[in-house]
Amino acid sequence: MSTRDYTSMKGLGEFIRTQRELANLSLRQLADLAKVSNPYLSQVERGLYKPSAEVLKQLANALHLSAETFFMQAGLLDDDVYKEASDQVESAIKLDLRLTPDQKDTLIRVYRGFVGDR
Repeated sequence: MSTRDYTSMKGLGEFIRTQRELANLSLRQLADLAKVSNPYLSQVERGLYKPSAEVLKQLANALHLSAETFFMQAGLLDDDVYKEASDQVESAIKLDLRLTPDQKDTLIRVYRGFVGDR
């Protein structure tokens, strides 16, 4: 395994652990919800094992997050997917005739604050 792969898996594991902790779930609880074994999930969180796309989807569902977010963290999706989605959201805000220019600018700033600059 290359250093890059290990760093990627370690980052994915840390992301999963953080999301689990934010959801106030124990390792065992998340493993049960995602229908994976407790030791397997522990290895994933420690960056020792790279989960399949199916396991990532199960973890995302258990944590009530999008599978795409997990796929992105695992390096299975390009930033282009998020860039395109962000562009569509911002275009929709700009086209909404019910909003003033100041409201549009504020909404876009808030939106960018939530999703970050990708």
